[in-house]
Amino acid sequence: MELLEFLDFVKRGEMLDAPDVCAFMHEMSEEARRITFELNSAYHSPDEVRALVSRLFGREVDASFRLFPPFYTDFGKNITVGKNVFINACCHFQDHGGVTIGDGCQIGHAVVFATLNHGLTPEERPFTRPAPITLGKNVWVGSNATILQGVAIGDNSVIAAGAVVTRNVPANVIVGGVPAKVIRSI
Repeated sequence: MELLEFLDFVKRGEMLDAPDVCAFMHEMSEEARRITFELNSAYHSPDEVRALVSRLFGREVDASFRLFPPFYTDFGKNITVGKNVFINACCHFQDHGGVTIGDGCQIGHAVVFATLNHGLTPEERPFTRPAPITLGKNVWVGSNATILQGVAIGDNSVIAAGAVVTRNVPANVIVGGVPAKVIRSI
């Protein structure tokens, strides 16, 4: 299996249970681990961080992109970031299903993006199903928040620290809690 074939496959949201799909995921996970270990093992200048992240994502990140390691991902090649994006330390991106972060977004410490979910029945539980996470422009995600598979967050919204976002979030609101609910408009 090749990367573009896998990315097309996950866009369909099908269960990730075929032997060739699982083998490809394992291969890509090993590559992501090699790059993240390099990223997280020593100090790197901002330019060096961007170069490593570009390798990890499989595409060039903008010169305005900033990331404070450590950073963790189990795939890497299905993350897209816009301009003026900041990702703080200790974030975990499970990006098989796709993570898109719009221009001007700020991601706090230890945020989790989880684009896979296991089947509920015992027969399907060993396998996962992907769904993308999309952040609009100027979204601020507070520390220790978790964004779950299939969630889209509208422009300018704020995700409170510690929130667990299970549903789409409209633009221009603050959400918080477990599960996250709209607290107020901005």
